[in-house]
Amino acid sequence: MTRRIVITGIGLITPLGYEVETVWKRLLAGESGVGPITLFDASNFHTKIAAEVRDWDISEIGEDPAQWENQDRHTRFAVGAAYKAMKDSGLLDDDSYDHNRMGVYTGAGEGKQNFELFTDMMMAAMNEDGTFDEGRFVEKGLEILDPVRELEQEPNMPAAHIAERFQAYGPNINCLTACAASAQAVGEASEIIRRGEADLMIAGGAHSMIHPFGVTGFNLLTALSTRNEEPTRASRPFDKNRDGFVIGEGAAMVILEELERAKARGAKIYGELIGYGSTSDAYRITDIHPEGRGAISCMKMALASAGVQPEEIDYINAHGTSTSVNDRVESLAIRETFGDYAAKVPVSSTKSMTGHLIAAAGASELIYCLLAIRDNMLPPTINYETPDPACDLDYVPNVARAAKCDIAMSNSFGFGGQDITLVVRRYAE
Repeated sequence: MTRRIVITGIGLITPLGYEVETVWKRLLAGESGVGPITLFDASNFHTKIAAEVRDWDISEIGEDPAQWENQDRHTRFAVGAAYKAMKDSGLLDDDSYDHNRMGVYTGAGEGKQNFELFTDMMMAAMNEDGTFDEGRFVEKGLEILDPVRELEQEPNMPAAHIAERFQAYGPNINCLTACAASAQAVGEASEIIRRGEADLMIAGGAHSMIHPFGVTGFNLLTALSTRNEEPTRASRPFDKNRDGFVIGEGAAMVILEELERAKARGAKIYGELIGYGSTSDAYRITDIHPEGRGAISCMKMALASAGVQPEEIDYINAHGTSTSVNDRVESLAIRETFGDYAAKVPVSSTKSMTGHLIAAAGASELIYCLLAIRDNMLPPTINYETPDPACDLDYVPNVARAAKCDIAMSNSFGFGGQDITLVVRRYAE
């Protein structure tokens, strides 16, 4: 018999706050978490805005900040969100589970590269004639780099710290499939439970690319909005005048649990994860396939694995980045997947408010789907002012909507052609 997977705990650290109910309230109110970049001097950058996590410290979950000085910002976010999810699930106060049957699956990004130290290394290696001395570059690096902090840049470190913090001795895996990473982590973690290799999984993601290398990279790709004078209006998915996404940061974690075990301990159940699709565009590194090839097959795969028809989906949380190509192609892919029903299913992009949390985006948006199911409320797409003829769906423009929501779909599409779709439904016996 197929094991059923339910979500029994959720945790968020986002630009809109770090308590689930606060984040949800602000999403339904259509508030933006975007503002001027404060984490570094961005005055000379084309993009000077981002969605930063503000006023959060790991002491909020009872940890001593002095013990976390070597860990990167996104790792602290990850541990914080995992703690919140574990607490929400009741597992912090219930040690009756087998720690060998509990694992961690993250979709976490790389740590921050120290721009200043790298500059020092480059300057030490430059000869007067403009040539580069690799030996002096390495020598300077050995002199000024801290080995622990270099280790902490590895993408697997958030999962390692989560496992250590909660004594999760089961499978421990990290995937970094760009913007689809944390959604893929949730999907793959659910498969681990279905196969009987674990009973509990902490799954989700964390990322922070609001640093000079991160912003420079996306600026070179012309992917970021430069609406610097209007930060809260910069992220505008599906609007005709969109000019790129707004980079964000944060973490989102869920507790996945085998249904019978969750019922036996009287766990609160947010919803059941019933569908998972994972495909590749196999097209270009930075471009989604123009005909939505991967996105269409991914959504169809998720619907098939969920055993539901397109007409049964009550809400779609779109990838909806606010880039010209993504929004147009995702809209096309939804039309191709849902047929005539595409004009009726509500679709919204919460990235219009949170910015794009990169590797952490998918898991956070899955949580918003669960809350939409819980409250029968659909979050809006804010800053939707001028319709785009190429984006002609119901994007829940600007104002949250009360609507029946029993089954929701969440899309995550990443650079490199990664496509992930998750389907969750209201739990019923």
